[in-house]
Amino acid sequence: MRFKTLSEWLCWQETLHFTEVDPGLERIDQAWKALGGNAKLPFTVITVAGTNGKGSSVAMLESILRSAGYSTGTYTSPHVLRYNERMCVDGQPCTDDEICDAFQRIDTARKTISLTYFEFATLAAVELFNDKKVDIAILEVGMGGRLDAVNLFDTDIALITPISLDHTAWLGDNREQIGKEKAGIIRANKPVVFSEASPPESVLQHALESASPTYQADREFSIVQHSDNWQWRTAKRCWSDLPFPALEGSYQLQNAAAVLQVLSLLIEQGYSVSEQQIKTGLTQVKLAGRFQRISGDIEQILDVTHNEQGAKNLAKLLVEIPVTGRTLAVVGMLKDKDAASVAKILNTSIEKWFVGSLEGSRGMTSEQLSHQLNQSIEANKIKQFDSVELAHKQAWDSAKKGDRILIFGSFHTVEAVLRLN
Repeated sequence: MRFKTLSEWLCWQETLHFTEVDPGLERIDQAWKALGGNAKLPFTVITVAGTNGKGSSVAMLESILRSAGYSTGTYTSPHVLRYNERMCVDGQPCTDDEICDAFQRIDTARKTISLTYFEFATLAAVELFNDKKVDIAILEVGMGGRLDAVNLFDTDIALITPISLDHTAWLGDNREQIGKEKAGIIRANKPVVFSEASPPESVLQHALESASPTYQADREFSIVQHSDNWQWRTAKRCWSDLPFPALEGSYQLQNAAAVLQVLSLLIEQGYSVSEQQIKTGLTQVKLAGRFQRISGDIEQILDVTHNEQGAKNLAKLLVEIPVTGRTLAVVGMLKDKDAASVAKILNTSIEKWFVGSLEGSRGMTSEQLSHQLNQSIEANKIKQFDSVELAHKQAWDSAKKGDRILIFGSFHTVEAVLRLN
């Protein structure tokens, strides 16, 4: 074996390819074929693309399928605390030894083919799902869709969550261009579910050209919300008295509704999922870093929000869950994010901003981030620190009983604070 530990493998993978992001399927396709694989996997595949709500949708779908007794594999990114979170079987992260073994098989088969960090992970996840003989795998697209490594594999059902501006340098600077990239996961004659009532026209056109049956929110499926439960229905099926998802936020109903449409399609394909199993899955779902609350005299809220649409959801949730004191923010963001737009949306909800630098070539320094925030926020509300950890310490020291601290802006920001708790 090339390396003995997972950390050694990951450090090596970060430098193996000449660039961290290199969209395209040719190299990973060659490596997968060298492993003896093909585009059609021996288990049912659900591919999830979109800008916001991907992680929540994967988590809810997986939780319900496990409650129904099916063996599941989930591939998500990025991770919050441990790399192993990216590839889970039956809700449990794969072990270091399992991942290292998969890496070795990939490394041996690829010979001179250069792979990125993400491509290694994608192949390893599918190898492990094969090893474990899962019934169904839920694969989350990392970025875009058409050229993302996950799109090497043919999906049985595509789920496209709400689309907004993000990764604009790679995907385009408007919803139609970005939608065209996301639509790449759609397969001919295979169903596609849209969480949005009005997805970009480019996505709908791609589905039409692919002769893919489409299921669109508020058209093929809809919900009725009550004070303490909700109902999901189509022309053929109705599930009533459903509990709200255990994930915080009224916007999670939009994600849950699309997930139930995917489940309805799986039932049509021969899967068996009862209404009670749906209720159990919705109440038991967990997902780190999505309005994750840590209670105490000073509550902490961790959220990986980093784009405009996510900020709107977060702002709404902060209003829905008021606080007796102040809301203090600890923020760190990556260079490719539109921090000014995020700040403009959240400014009225936050009294003080504690800004920390993120390490790495993609991370913004606190000075760079403060400059962007200052386009929407008064300079006297912003304090700069050399790290997220230092920003968090100052926010904590400044907070009083009844205040809350909101930690957001990136998976890296949430990770840094979770490691302190």
